[in-house]
Amino acid sequence: MATLCRPSVSVPEHVITMEETLELARTHHADNPQLPLALRLIENTGVRTRHIVQPIEETLKHPGFEQRNKLYESEAKARVPAVIREALDDAELLTSDIDVIIYVSCTGFMMPSLTAWLINEMDFSSTTRQLPIAQLGCAAGGAAVNRAHDFCSAYPEANALIVACEFCSLCYQPTDLGVGSLLSNGLFGDGIAAAVVRGQGGRGVRLERNGSYLIPKTEDWISYDVRDTGFHFLLDKRVPTTMEPLAPALQDLAGTHGWNASELDFYIIHAGGPRILDDLSKFLNVEPYAFRFSRSTLTEYGNIASAVVLDALRRLFDDGGAEDGQRGLMAGFGPGITAEMTVGRWSDGS
Repeated sequence: MATLCRPSVSVPEHVITMEETLELARTHHADNPQLPLALRLIENTGVRTRHIVQPIEETLKHPGFEQRNKLYESEAKARVPAVIREALDDAELLTSDIDVIIYVSCTGFMMPSLTAWLINEMDFSSTTRQLPIAQLGCAAGGAAVNRAHDFCSAYPEANALIVACEFCSLCYQPTDLGVGSLLSNGLFGDGIAAAVVRGQGGRGVRLERNGSYLIPKTEDWISYDVRDTGFHFLLDKRVPTTMEPLAPALQDLAGTHGWNASELDFYIIHAGGPRILDDLSKFLNVEPYAFRFSRSTLTEYGNIASAVVLDALRRLFDDGGAEDGQRGLMAGFGPGITAEMTVGRWSDGS
């Protein structure tokens, strides 16, 4: 049975604090009538620090979509290989052992995908399959785990490599003045994560069942408006309410596996914001402490999009993991509104 091994995570060296974010909002948007609301929302995120690929002075500039996308490509090539190497080491595998690379990102565009460059640059086999996922946003981390699980179920001796690369700061749009845009400026951070799903062996989460659920008629609640200036993030004010309809989907997935989603041993949840975690705690009837790893990611890194679930899982590993056989749930949420979910047991690798 496929096992999700310890993720490797890296964040850029430039840091912006909550206090700096609030001061920038006051300075750059002093005349915005919705500024007081935006400031309250940013403060309520609980995001203490975020990491970005450029100094804030450069981030606030907009040299055009072409230059930003070139920066996305150069930064990805400079930063992703080291994260992959650590993930392979944690899984005790080599590049030659990987059969598919699943690359998820929604903050830049490359064709061919970064997967082609990685195969050449890092000496993966030329027969390595490539699966880039670009349009699932924050849900893509969960989707990558699920597609890796599916692949290793179809090919039980195969191994999958997941890579999430998100430079959300490169999507900053200085002319977008809506509350949703201002909130996103104080919520999203940059980060890279990688993890291996082993078809056989390995220590981590033994994946047992996965599923997807889309809330009907919500496709415009989280979206990009693609313009000459790049990706303009659109966030509907109803997004924080989505845990009420999604919690039953999580219960249903666990129920089809004979489990109660309210009575599991560990939870790795996408931290889109504090209300997501608060409401899920309420509607799943789970103690808030169960989401401590997700909340730590949000506090220290902000919302790093598809990389959140992998970072939260990394924190579980670094906390000592779980006991062999304990049951858990992973879930990523994003545009659609879509939930990508999986349940599995902790395996100590013996």
